[in-house]
Amino acid sequence: MGKEEEMRETSAEQLEDFGQIRLDHNRQDHSIYLLSIIGEIEGHECLASTSKTTKYEHVLPKLAEVEDDAGVDGVLVLLNTMGGDVESGLAIAEMIASLSKPTVSLVLGGSHSIGVPLAVSTDYSYIVPTGTMVIHPVRLSGTVIGAPQTYDYFKQMQARIAGFIESHCAVKAERIEEMMMNTSMLTKDLGTILVGHEAVAEGIINEVGGITDAVKRLHFMINEDVTIRG
Repeated sequence: MGKEEEMRETSAEQLEDFGQIRLDHNRQDHSIYLLSIIGEIEGHECLASTSKTTKYEHVLPKLAEVEDDAGVDGVLVLLNTMGGDVESGLAIAEMIASLSKPTVSLVLGGSHSIGVPLAVSTDYSYIVPTGTMVIHPVRLSGTVIGAPQTYDYFKQMQARIAGFIESHCAVKAERIEEMMMNTSMLTKDLGTILVGHEAVAEGIINEVGGITDAVKRLHFMINEDVTIRG
């Protein structure tokens, strides 16, 4: 088996197992790493085998490898997630935000809950016109101790999420918390649903667009990065 065939086989396996692939054969001779964040963000506990999940223990090492790989020029993040484990989602978002390579995200379908920090963690973000973002308070499953410390922990975690979002887009933390606690939109819950242009109008997402826009923007940013580095 030749080197090219081995690379294609490895790429096919990564796509099947992790939803990740390298886009090497393009018109601008850039190597783009494609990261898909779909379904539910799986944390320290395994979810049911029938659930579509993104496993943070797969994503974090891969992002470290991408950062250290001189052959990767940029990262494209595709998002269609219902949210999930807060700590794991924030860990992935922090890793993406700290990459030295140009990064672009595209919200397809939805990027809810902890998916919001993931969507804004890149250098530039897009959402399709029908894409949605749900912003709601932090929840805990399982046994919850009814003590002041529990509610302080909830508040602290929400502040961490709002602070991260604020530092990576144009919306203020106060506005994020206001949308989290909205009582007029969801029938059985607190929160806010933003669709396409609304997410842009709030300053969370940079622009409404699709895959063509996201790929073009990433190629442009890679060229700019190369120019800056000389």
